[in-house]
Amino acid sequence: MNRCLKRPVCMLPLACVAFLLIQESPAPSQAPGNLPAIDVKKHENYTEKINDKASFEMIAIPGGTYLMGSPDSEKGRKPDEGPQHPVTVKPFWIAKLVATWDEYDWFWSKRPGGPPPRPDISKKSDKLPDAITSPTPPYEDPTFGYGRDEQPVIAVTWHAAMEYCRWLSEKTGKKYRLPTEAEWEWACRAGTSTAYSFGDDPKKLGEYGWFEGNSDEKAQKVGKKKANPWGLFDMHGGVAEWCLDRYKKDFYASFPRDKATLNPFNPPGDARYGYVARGGSWIDPPDKCRSAARRYSEKDWLKRDPQRPQSIWWMTEADYVGFRVVRAVEEYEDLKGIRSKVTWWSD
Repeated sequence: MNRCLKRPVCMLPLACVAFLLIQESPAPSQAPGNLPAIDVKKHENYTEKINDKASFEMIAIPGGTYLMGSPDSEKGRKPDEGPQHPVTVKPFWIAKLVATWDEYDWFWSKRPGGPPPRPDISKKSDKLPDAITSPTPPYEDPTFGYGRDEQPVIAVTWHAAMEYCRWLSEKTGKKYRLPTEAEWEWACRAGTSTAYSFGDDPKKLGEYGWFEGNSDEKAQKVGKKKANPWGLFDMHGGVAEWCLDRYKKDFYASFPRDKATLNPFNPPGDARYGYVARGGSWIDPPDKCRSAARRYSEKDWLKRDPQRPQSIWWMTEADYVGFRVVRAVEEYEDLKGIRSKVTWWSD
């Protein structure tokens, strides 16, 4: 269900009404210059400690309203990036860096008892298990030979990233999840409205991210390029990042253009494929690393996996896909308790 902001009918001074109009949902048809509108940040950055050997930084992102998607005139634009529509997001934290093997390994290979065995797929379960599961052993080297030191987690499925967030939430007592597309783009843009957070010139991309022009055809260590204006690294290039949303090509057309929608997202289902990944990657040209660029998972991302059924944890082709976690300051009602519904029996 789309969630649009609702303004209660009340008597307010004109100054208050003007403040609400700017902060909640400026109408681009009337005053497009008012967007993006950034709220005052009231929360602080912090470091999350998994254990004595693994930790990560969380960056406080203010709430606000912006035009999601790209204008028709943007170079490299694809049809699924429009129409542009005003979106409001509430404040949240997002990881400064994409998840690395230093963090992810504690979720699976270093958990007590190690990874579980493959399930008996002849006995289909009618219920989704409540217990947090961890990945079965990968078919091949999960790092694709790039190593683990400061390297991004790669080739893990959307389901694996979702289960990692559940595990992390249980371990830390804080609710972590993947970002919605709206949250991810807001964090990537960092208050800008250009093709990239550093402007419109793709020639500057090499200063901010790893892409086909500078990656030497392999995944590179995280945090080695310049950060965006809000202190986030590798938002353009590096690895494409999983979002919470199920991909829908014409999704943006379902939202009003004269008032802001509150953190829209397309709810995930029980299918294995068709989930959004954002930000471009080390294999991509500059246009696929723009703030508004979208891509989605496909069955071909597991093409070389000979197992039947194919893994719901590891991808044999997508060594350019990873993720970073977010945490809401105040969680949206329809995102509370959200989790993956993918199972070994999913199509």
